Amino acid sequence: MFTGIIETIGTVEAISQNGSNYSYQIRSAIGHELKVDQSLAHEGVCLTVEAIEENLHQVTAIAETISKTNLAQWKQGTKVNIERCMVMNGRLDGHIVQGHVDCTAICTNKIDRDGSWEYQFEFPEQFAPLVIEKGSISVNGTSLTCFSITNNSFQVAIIPYTYHHTSIQQVEVGSVVNIEFDLIGKYVHRSNNLITQ
Repeated sequence: MFTGIIETIGTVEAISQNGSNYSYQIRSAIGHELKVDQSLAHEGVCLTVEAIEENLHQVTAIAETISKTNLAQWKQGTKVNIERCMVMNGRLDGHIVQGHVDCTAICTNKIDRDGSWEYQFEFPEQFAPLVIEKGSISVNGTSLTCFSITNNSFQVAIIPYTYHHTSIQQVEVGSVVNIEFDLIGKYVHRSNNLITQ
């Protein structure tokens, strides 16, 4: 379980493929603090740490993960958001994030507001019931607030701190991002569908 508050930005150092699996070696400022078998969110994707060497750690993504996320587009030098799982005695500064990506979205607009930024993302319309005005959403693992909702798009506003301390800085028009919709909203939607059936 995560909060969507990014701890650090990691850099993809190497990528290898074994069958349908992809393994990534990632360098980060917290690499030396990690442990093998630890859950770690990478761009909002929960992956297990397999090996550690100084500030490098290795994770592997299976075909299912690759098909539902933007991991196949990572290359050497890609910057990725890193967050360790939450501790139960800490504050929930963002919102509840599982690290289970629901779909990807495409950046369709980026506006520089002279001190902040606004992004628009287009997502599959089947997920429209899970996006609400001023609701929480995870974009590449970052907890953000939606506005200007349509059936297949939403916007988010980015403050300078978030822009400079997360991978959102490398998102441009045409970029593919990982989306996880609000967990509570998903349960409510599922419950309502069962009741009305």
